[in-house]
Amino acid sequence: MKKIFTTIGISLIAMIAIVASGAKENETNKITLTIAGRDGAYGDALQLAADEYQSFHPEVSFELLKLSGSDLFEKTVIDMKTNTGTYDIVYIDDTNITQYQAAGWLEDLDTIYKKKNLTIDPDLIEPTVRLGRYPYSKSGTLMALPLVGNVALFAYRHDLFQKYGDGNPETWTELLKDVKTIEENEPNIDGVVFRGTKGNPIVTGFLPIFWAYGGHVLDEKGNVDIDNQNTLDAINYFLELAKYAPKGVSMYQSTQVKEALYSGTAAVAAEVWPGWIGELENPEKSKVVGKVSVVKTPGEKNQATSMLGIWLAGISKSCQHKDVAFDFLTFISSKEMQTKIAEKTGIPPTRESVYQNASLLEKFPWYGAQSNALKFGVPRPRTDKWKQIEDILGTVLNRALIGELTAQEAATEAQDNITKILN
Repeated sequence: MKKIFTTIGISLIAMIAIVASGAKENETNKITLTIAGRDGAYGDALQLAADEYQSFHPEVSFELLKLSGSDLFEKTVIDMKTNTGTYDIVYIDDTNITQYQAAGWLEDLDTIYKKKNLTIDPDLIEPTVRLGRYPYSKSGTLMALPLVGNVALFAYRHDLFQKYGDGNPETWTELLKDVKTIEENEPNIDGVVFRGTKGNPIVTGFLPIFWAYGGHVLDEKGNVDIDNQNTLDAINYFLELAKYAPKGVSMYQSTQVKEALYSGTAAVAAEVWPGWIGELENPEKSKVVGKVSVVKTPGEKNQATSMLGIWLAGISKSCQHKDVAFDFLTFISSKEMQTKIAEKTGIPPTRESVYQNASLLEKFPWYGAQSNALKFGVPRPRTDKWKQIEDILGTVLNRALIGELTAQEAATEAQDNITKILN
């Protein structure tokens, strides 16, 4: 009898060991990806993609950090500098990505594509893909995939321009003439609205004008190229245009621009982004349904140049599950997922085919212009010092806007101060 109980005991122990072993194996197969992402609609899009992916891959779970742009940058830079390895996938604004690339913090995606015998889908709009390459070129090493097709656009009241102006303003010179006429004839409407707050807001609004006038922050060799006639022409034009902006425009942020656009109290919004205009055709939120055209920015000496503001995602060098992270990146950037994200959250895609989707075109009638702007858009200078450069430019432009500096003084001060931080 004792022998029988001993045999049963050994069997039970064996069964427990097998079950425990299976549980351990299942536990081992579980993978958690930690993603440092954005808040707001970007966070909603990321959550949508994560939930969808998990429905196909239940063994994969996600820890999503939905951070503000500044928090996202600061937390990920600190983590990667110290090689802490907190994040597997990182969302990065294209103005910051050069710093991550140059430091070697991101995985080489070209190698993973090659290992899996895959090639990057040509449906992804090439200039948005190029921003993920280092050095910045068509042949640089791919370190991130473009997920958000942000590009600066230009919005104007076509009803007013047809009544008082030349229709679609092709150049900044034409625009100024028409804006002046509209304001003279419509006392309750400001000719133009833009973000005038120092730093990123005013710089972002100014650069398409600056580029149209032939300006360059840095030349082809990376030297500062600001204190010249092209810059003076651009600043003087900007200050003249500002005469037809609302009082207090030097303190305007995106909220004030959107309010003026949706209420119809501005004839022109010199800079708009896809996230600002999603409800323009919604009569419950907009007083200008059917009255506003959203197009690429005007040209001048140079052709119209829209500013790229792409958000990309890369895999951290410290990621322990690179294959799964790569699979998720290709999933969230797929045609099917980008279409669903655009429908549900309004986040703009980076695929040409999604911009041609009939139902999305009906919902977002500016998609044609947006697609064109992405294909011919220009990024801000590819330097890891862009944040410091932007702060300097934003300060001198704001001071010129409020009358503290002349155009020449602003150009000279920007040239001198930016040269110091690059040397």
